[in-house]
Amino acid sequence: MKKYLLAVLVDNKPGVLTHVSGLISRRAFNIESISAGYTEEPSITRINIVVSVASENELDQVVTQLGKLIDVIRIVNLTKYDSIERELVLIKVAATKETRAGIASVVNIFRANIVDVNPEDVVIELTGGKAKIDGLCQVMEEYGIIEIARTGAIALSRGPMPVKEM
Repeated sequence: MKKYLLAVLVDNKPGVLTHVSGLISRRAFNIESISAGYTEEPSITRINIVVSVASENELDQVVTQLGKLIDVIRIVNLTKYDSIERELVLIKVAATKETRAGIASVVNIFRANIVDVNPEDVVIELTGGKAKIDGLCQVMEEYGIIEIARTGAIALSRGPMPVKEM
């Protein structure tokens, strides 16, 4: 299975995200991550979807079916373009007085931030690519991960041309 990141521009209306995700799941394609948010135009929402499909033919099916939805404005496979991809993660890690210095050292190496400290845990924030986030998670397992929340991938193409013009 290969992963593809799709940028889907849709009308900013209630229920559109449900229609998009439902269409993909009904076709038995796996959604690795999905995120939605406002764009520079208030009437348009951007949905970033990472899908796993066995072939480009299956990807074409996903794109074709999404294109048939009334509220879909444009679909761009950002995997085909030079793009900047990022993800955000919050990791709650068990921490004692003895382990805090070690955790802080690892956080600095990964250029992450500690955003909350409690007597029994710390919360770490990191933005970066999937490999960087996976690496931090792997190291933090030694301290005891209590909870993880990841946003999933978002991306922008490099250069001056926005997705709406691609």
